[in-house]
Amino acid sequence: MDNSSQPLYKAKPFSQLTAAEIYEILKARSKVFQFEQNIRYLDEDDVDYNCLHCFFEENGKVTAYLRAYIEGKNIKLGRVLTITRGRGLGKRLMELAIESARKHFGDRKIVIDAQKHAEEFYKKLGFVTTSGEFLEEGIVHVKMEL
Repeated sequence: MDNSSQPLYKAKPFSQLTAAEIYEILKARSKVFQFEQNIRYLDEDDVDYNCLHCFFEENGKVTAYLRAYIEGKNIKLGRVLTITRGRGLGKRLMELAIESARKHFGDRKIVIDAQKHAEEFYKKLGFVTTSGEFLEEGIVHVKMEL
């Protein structure tokens, strides 16, 4: 099999992303959050500049993505998505991104505002729920930490 079709994991600070990678990341985030989930918000929130961007890329396209950044004393994960589903990319992305984020930012607690429907997915990765349900952009979420 041609290696170009295998998912390639990348973890980069914003300053090291190529223009094509930034474009593909924003395209993937728009596809999932704005079109599939109908969330209406300005995605370009200036947080990206201070993030470690963790993603799988296949044939130049982002197939799974999240960003990690410091919030208070913790590492926060956000904008978690998969374009290519049913192949275990989400789980593998989380495992690699947690390792990458701790290497980049230091060994800190990791927090996430998880969509309620994904709570069990995160629990399988060791996260515990630390809040009740709340609405964010019209979608039920819970706070979780690792």
